[in-house]
Amino acid sequence: MTGFMLVLTTVPDERTGHELGRALVEERLAACVTVSPAARSFYRWEGKLCDEAEHVLFIKTRASLYDKLESRIKALHPYHVPEVIALAVEKGSRDYLDWMDEETKG
Repeated sequence: MTGFMLVLTTVPDERTGHELGRALVEERLAACVTVSPAARSFYRWEGKLCDEAEHVLFIKTRASLYDKLESRIKALHPYHVPEVIALAVEKGSRDYLDWMDEETKG
């Protein structure tokens, strides 16, 4: 394990993705946030089948920042129950991981 994570969340539109991504990087909770073009999500919410256009955010961070990052995403996110899923980074380019480490130091 490297001590880094890739955290995923979805937002309803590009503007929200940009605002959330910028805030997380400015606050050094993420080294980089990539906002993907439109995706489509199918899910049940309050008993109803939903079909929504969304944007996926790929958030690169240190594992030690996960709790703060999750709290900040929830505070800034427009959804009542935002998707916040974290995947451990098992391997990666040493140069990139060193850069991530430097950019997420407060």
